[in-house]
Formats: sequence, structure tokens, C-alpha cells
Amino acid sequence: MTEKKTFKLGLIPKLIIAIVLGTLVGLNLPEVVTQIAVTFSSNFGKFLGFIIPLMIIAFVSKGIADLSEGAGKLLLATVGLAYASTLIAGTLSYTMASNIFPSFISTEMVDKIQSASEKTLEAFFEIPLKPAIDVTGALVLAFMIGLCVSIIRQHGDGEGFYKLINEFNAMINLVLEKAIIPLLPFFIFGNFANMAYSGSVFAILSVFIKIFGCIIVLHILYICAMFIVAGAYSKKNPFASLRKAVPAYLTAIGTQSSAATIPVNVECNRKIGVTRQIREFVIPLSATVHLPGSMITLTACVFTLLHMYDMPHSYALILKFIAILGVAMVAAPGAPGGAVMSALPFLPVVGIASESPLASILISLYLTQDSFGTAANVTGDNAISMMVEKFYYKHIVKRPIPTEED
Repeated sequence: MTEKKTFKLGLIPKLIIAIVLGTLVGLNLPEVVTQIAVTFSSNFGKFLGFIIPLMIIAFVSKGIADLSEGAGKLLLATVGLAYASTLIAGTLSYTMASNIFPSFISTEMVDKIQSASEKTLEAFFEIPLKPAIDVTGALVLAFMIGLCVSIIRQHGDGEGFYKLINEFNAMINLVLEKAIIPLLPFFIFGNFANMAYSGSVFAILSVFIKIFGCIIVLHILYICAMFIVAGAYSKKNPFASLRKAVPAYLTAIGTQSSAATIPVNVECNRKIGVTRQIREFVIPLSATVHLPGSMITLTACVFTLLHMYDMPHSYALILKFIAILGVAMVAAPGAPGGAVMSALPFLPVVGIASESPLASILISLYLTQDSFGTAANVTGDNAISMMVEKFYYKHIVKRPIPTEED
């Protein structure tokens, strides 16, 4: 007797359906229907604002505590290289966006969107839910907890608190998995219903389609550049190595999670020829700290919103956002859409409120192509491991790279 395969709709199809249905509802159904959807979205936004500081404490503290363990110089080399790559990716994204995107966004389009935003509907009611701690306080607390627990564990203590961090992390992951991510399509539905009602949705989507294409092209170019640099440094064939990493890219498109793609990525790294000691350390670590694809997408999307609404968008301002987000996105790999959720608390750095309509537009745009950003992340991890392997054997242990499988 054969088992029936259950069909499960992925997050991207759900978001596309939510956008289409929200648009249709806002255009065709009575105002009260749209207002009900807006009421849900508004209150869900409050809940999201409440969860974000807790998410920072849970994920960032655990990430730092975990990253502070292990192989000393090898750890520093991997984290430093991954962070530099993430910053470079964000800088390239800003360069692309600032030079190309303004041609997509006409004055008439911006005026249309801004005038339409004045016609948006308000919620019937809003629950007065405020965060238990502000974002800055949560980030400082997370760093403090993570670093202190790591130091205490090096002296043989702190396992109880480390277990507490892990359990709190699991609890927040459960909330994300069972509540935040499943309800996001309804959140997007309400936002797009409101935008369709006001008339701004089509102007926004016409901009986003072009931006989406540019982001994917930059992902691919950046991955290729990483492998060329890694190949030149490690003396491995960059194009053969990139070809062997393709299964990880395709897997990540389906899982939308760097963490879920780790087993496939480790196998790809083995086929590239990276030694077991390096690949089993670097690939899981890079899944947490190396997020260039996500950074490219978020930087481009944030620039678009800032330019669209004539807000300050200088490189100095965006660089501050990129630098902070490069650290904070250690919270991202656990679930689909994790990067944009990690970014929400830091949008005020560039002048966007975390619960504003602009933030909901950012979520919509990012999640529509989240799988491609994740795929760029995990594929680039292979290039990082190639460089770290060469550095480790040449400068740390100072012996030839083993040629046989260990």
C-alpha cells in the first residue's frame, strides 16, 4: 500500500497568492472587507514589534556564544572573511541601486504612490501592545549575554545558562515557525489590499519587478567573483568548483534556509576538494555569519524605499545600516525570511519605522525572492571555505594541505 504524498504549498507561492488576492480585494470588494484585513495587518504588526527584541536576544546571544567557541585563529579568519564579504556585497548593492534604480522611479510614479498613501484605510482598532525592551537594549543585552556565557564556559561553568539560551532560542524559533511565518501571507494580504484600495499597488509593483531582476543578476555576478578570487588564492579551478556547488544553490532555493541546506553544502564542499577538518567547521559557521545574498537584496530594497519617498539615502547612512545588519543577521538562517526579520529592528537607522507601511513593503519585496538570496549565501560559503583552507594550512599550521581524504 503506497503512502499518499501530501502537497504543501511553499512560502513564495503563498506570498504571491496573498499579493494577488489582496490586490483583487482592495480593488473590487466593499471598503469594510479591506478594513477588516487592514485591522489584522495592523495588529499583527504590533505583535511583530513585540517579538523582534525577544528574537534579537534569543538568536544573537546564542550565535555569539556558539561562535566564540572552537578553533581560535580559524574562527577569527572565517568570521572576518565572511563579514568582509557581507560588507562588500552590501556596498556593491548600494552602488548598483544608486546608479540604476533612479531610472526606474519617475517623479510621476513617486507622486502617485505618495498621494495614494494618503487614501489608505485605518484599522478598526489596535491592541496597545508594546515591546518589553527596546531594540537597542535588546542588542546590547544579547551581546553581553553571549560574550559572558562564552567566557564562563571556557572556565568550565555556565552550561546551565547556555542551555537556557538554547531553550529560549528554540521557543522563539517555534513562535516564528508556528505563528510569524504562517501569518505573514495574511499580513501581506492586508497590506496589499490597502495599497490596492488607495491605488498605489500597481506603481509599486512596476518598480519592484525591475529591481528584482537587477538583484538576481548581482547575486550571480557576486558569486562568480567570489569563486574567481577564491580559486586564484587557493589554486583550485574556480569554474569547476562553482559547478560542484550548484546542488547547494538549487537546494537553498527550495528550502529558503541556509541552516537547512548545510548537509548538502558540506557534500558540495567535499566534492570541491576541501578537507574534512575545514569544511565541517566552515560551512556550518558560514551558514550563520556569511549572508551576502541577503545583504544585496536588503540594501537594494531599502535604497529603493528611501529614494521613492525622497528620504536621505547617502552611502554613509546605508553603510551604517549594512555594518550593523552584518552582525545582527546571525539571527537569520533559522527560518525562511529570517534576514528581513533581522533587519526590521534596524530600519530606524535609515529613518524607516519598523511597523510602518514602508516596512511591510520591504517584507513583501524581500520574501518574494528570499530563496534566491539564500541560494547566493550558501553557494558563497563554498568560496569562503576554499580561502580559509588555504589560509589555515599556509599561515596557521604551516604545512601542506592533505591530498587524500582524511
